[in-house]
Amino acid sequence: MTKKNALFDEWPEKYDRWFTTPIGSLVKKYECELILELLKPVSGETILDAGCGTGVFTLDILSAGTQIVGLDISFPMLRRAREKSGGYPFYPILGDIAALPFREGSFDKVVSITAIEFLADARSAVAELFRVTKKGGSIIVANLNSRSPWAARRTEAAKKGDSIFRKAKFRSPDDLRSLAPAESVVRTAIHFLKEDAPEQAIETEHEGRIKGWDTGAFAVAQWFKP
Repeated sequence: MTKKNALFDEWPEKYDRWFTTPIGSLVKKYECELILELLKPVSGETILDAGCGTGVFTLDILSAGTQIVGLDISFPMLRRAREKSGGYPFYPILGDIAALPFREGSFDKVVSITAIEFLADARSAVAELFRVTKKGGSIIVANLNSRSPWAARRTEAAKKGDSIFRKAKFRSPDDLRSLAPAESVVRTAIHFLKEDAPEQAIETEHEGRIKGWDTGAFAVAQWFKP
């Protein structure tokens, strides 16, 4: 596990700091709104956040009265997520999405946000997410949309030696749908650019939502376990 988690061990502070910038805070706002809209967390539910990272969305989901098991391959990321959770029921687990250490049907719902990009076999990982979800529960997976300018930029950065994205695979909405045999709903957010002024970004995001653009940088698929 050391080679994989070493990619992320030095990222917690840098990752969280990005979301405090003017554009980063808008990214967090719109991504969180979409995740909560699809996840619909309910008090009393136990939810797995697979690849939880520093827990960017943890408090928003916990505030609905849920309890979260946060799994990640990086201990520094998990430590930061635990620090953010305060007195809420958040339980960090060091582990790999590709081989989840849980019994079948352990969770009411499962969410995995921008983690499958770094997995060699995303289809098998999604099958694992289905396995640990209760029947009728929802599985939500988000990744960087390959149709977006954000993905193009990171691909170029990887070619220049940006190690964290060197082996990452970004997927389109159609690619996400193909990761599981069940029917899915796929939505996107973050239709603006990193260089946009906040006012322009808000206008662009609103237009993208109204017109249903599928090129937003944040692509989210939802399935229900039959």
